[in-house]
Amino acid sequence: MKTNVLFLLTFVFIISFSSKAQRGVRIAYIDTEYILENVPEYQEATSQLNQKILKWKNEIEEKLAVIEQKRKDLSNEKALLTKELIDEREEDIYFEEKEILDYQQKRFGHNGDLMIQKQQLMQPIQDQIFSAVQDLAAAKKYDFIFDKSSDATMLYSAKQFDLSEQILRSITRTSKREQAQSKAERKAAQDEELLPEINVELEEREKALEEKNAERQSAVEKRRQEILADREAKKLEAEARRQKILEDREKAKQAKIDERNGVTKTEDSNTNATKTETKATESKTVETKTREQLIEENRQKKLAEREAKKKELEERRKKILEDRQKAKDSTNNNN
Repeated sequence: MKTNVLFLLTFVFIISFSSKAQRGVRIAYIDTEYILENVPEYQEATSQLNQKILKWKNEIEEKLAVIEQKRKDLSNEKALLTKELIDEREEDIYFEEKEILDYQQKRFGHNGDLMIQKQQLMQPIQDQIFSAVQDLAAAKKYDFIFDKSSDATMLYSAKQFDLSEQILRSITRTSKREQAQSKAERKAAQDEELLPEINVELEEREKALEEKNAERQSAVEKRRQEILADREAKKLEAEARRQKILEDREKAKQAKIDERNGVTKTEDSNTNATKTETKATESKTVETKTREQLIEENRQKKLAEREAKKKELEERRKKILEDRQKAKDSTNNNN
């Protein structure tokens, strides 16, 4: 049986992966045993059924004990009885034992009362589980939802794919809605259905992912600013070199003119060149400091935006929890 199921699952996976390779296959599972253990109505009915089973077993054991005693009595009295009486009493014991075995089969047989009542007990909750699974699969677009308690044995199952709690909450909400008598109780049950389900583990993963993306963006932005600053510094350096070349050319040209005219201005030229270089260096320093300040301001702005977003997510989560608690308190007060 398990081999057939596993073969079928393998075949279904192959078909699904080939047809839905673009978006990926969404798989989840439930644990029916866990759900049944946490449904009060099922537990109460199971307790009543167990009491019946115990009562039936006691009846059968008592009757078998009586038969066993009759056998012992017959064995002790055989020496005093005729063959006809012995045969008659053995026949009575046989028919009585057969009646007990028939009664046992009626209670515990393959189609006996126990199997029928178990089926009657399981059918409503199985229908609820099936309905909740169908709704959840349609809402969250799951491709496969397996039952961990069935023959489709799971060798490994990650906790984040376990839908048992969600199915259990859905069944509980449905039960509350059906049992609600007052308008306030019906409204509370309806409001509880509208409350979003908070998956703490999922939120933590999303939060970590957002932080990682923010860090990556910050690193990219920092690198971009560094590249821009380096590029700007190189442009300023190239501009300074070009300016110096032009000045050197101008000096050489002026020196030739002065030489031709017999005028010496070497000292003045050197003084002017030194002043020009000093101004260029100061301009470069001011430009570099301004670029670094811009980078730092950009980084601080990103950090502030990230902190504001984290604060907003936390406030929204607290608000949802408070609304849910208020709804529960209102239901308890009405009860």
